[in-house]
Amino acid sequence: MKNTKIPGILAVAILFSAAFSAAAAEVDFDGGIDLQAFLEAAQSRGPAVPARPNPDFDVPVWISVDNGDIEVLGSEFPFAGLKAAARTQQTSVYKVNSSELAALSGIMHRKLHKCGGFFTHSSFKSAEKDLSAAPASASRAYTIDQGARIVPMLKLVDEKAISGTIEKLSAYKNRYYTSQTGVASAKWLQDYWRELAAGRQDISVEAYPHKGWAQESVILTVRGAFEPQKIVVLGGHLDSISRGGNNSTAPGADDNASGIAALTEAIRVIVASGYKPAMTIKFMGYAAEEVGLRGSQDIAAAFKKQGAEIEGSIQFDMTNFNGSAEDIFLITDYTNAAQNAFLGGLVSAYTDYRLGETKCGYACSDHASWTKNGFPASFPFESSFGDDNPFIHTPNDTISQSGGHALHALKFAKLAVAYLVETAK
Repeated sequence: MKNTKIPGILAVAILFSAAFSAAAAEVDFDGGIDLQAFLEAAQSRGPAVPARPNPDFDVPVWISVDNGDIEVLGSEFPFAGLKAAARTQQTSVYKVNSSELAALSGIMHRKLHKCGGFFTHSSFKSAEKDLSAAPASASRAYTIDQGARIVPMLKLVDEKAISGTIEKLSAYKNRYYTSQTGVASAKWLQDYWRELAAGRQDISVEAYPHKGWAQESVILTVRGAFEPQKIVVLGGHLDSISRGGNNSTAPGADDNASGIAALTEAIRVIVASGYKPAMTIKFMGYAAEEVGLRGSQDIAAAFKKQGAEIEGSIQFDMTNFNGSAEDIFLITDYTNAAQNAFLGGLVSAYTDYRLGETKCGYACSDHASWTKNGFPASFPFESSFGDDNPFIHTPNDTISQSGGHALHALKFAKLAVAYLVETAK
């Protein structure tokens, strides 16, 4: 290349397209540059790696929080220094920065054992709706009469398949909602669900993008054969969190690779058994649960706006740490009492598992997004709320804390199979 003088503005364009920003710091562009010398200098430094833009960094958001929880948190989060944008006797709405959500989530977990524990909104108008009482969910008649179909399907549920999914998801450094590995893990889940459903024309898999952050939710749909407009939802969050956000080590084996694994095994059993429901079934892996139930809120609100006929929804969040004497605990607050009783009946009819009840408080997981939109929701949990996994939200949330197997999560996969067959009939 012969020595050539070019205008500085053109050099800037070449600079950025080649990502040679290190050399640029030493160049005076006002009078043009020696291009060969510039490129040689840049090459000697190696290519600069530009930081990936983070659209969710320090974006104003609004959160709704239970007033009792605010008192418990005390000075650990600076609510006292913030003016509530709106308040009722039970709930307050605050404007914060999105970069503060991970810290609030960590405090909520440490003080109240909650995942989330608040709703995050992109606008005050949306957050203000949380100050009103949730509409009552429509009641329906529950019957248990599909034993001839369910019992053979339960025999197909495989612990090794469940533990394999847990190990795959927890191998990511983290599944944080704005991290590259958070995006990659959601893409892996989408691809794996599609692989499991191969050959079934009535099953489709799609990504559900969200405005404001990179991680997508994942939805697998089994189209109903007779009443496809009626929908049964089984969900769990796919993200994970630990101190450090994007750069954290957060394997999230129990919270919540275990819930996604239980759902994934139910999908595998549907395909292996050839089961085809009368109603439509949707399996959902929600993004961004740990920072205010953001993914499930988007989806549940969209379904409400569409006038969707949701026959029932169930949340699987933490299924593999057997911290109590009983096997499955039903969360009794912010859930549907009739559907909870139905789940209790399923446990009695199809298993010998011991059943318990517990509470988890305001916005403790994605079931709350369905409840506040007027849909029946339930949340079976791994233990009593005080005996849950102490390692979640840390680098130590690995499958080894559950003995290196998924025998406890197996129980929830079986419950998922029984629930979907008896509900979508």
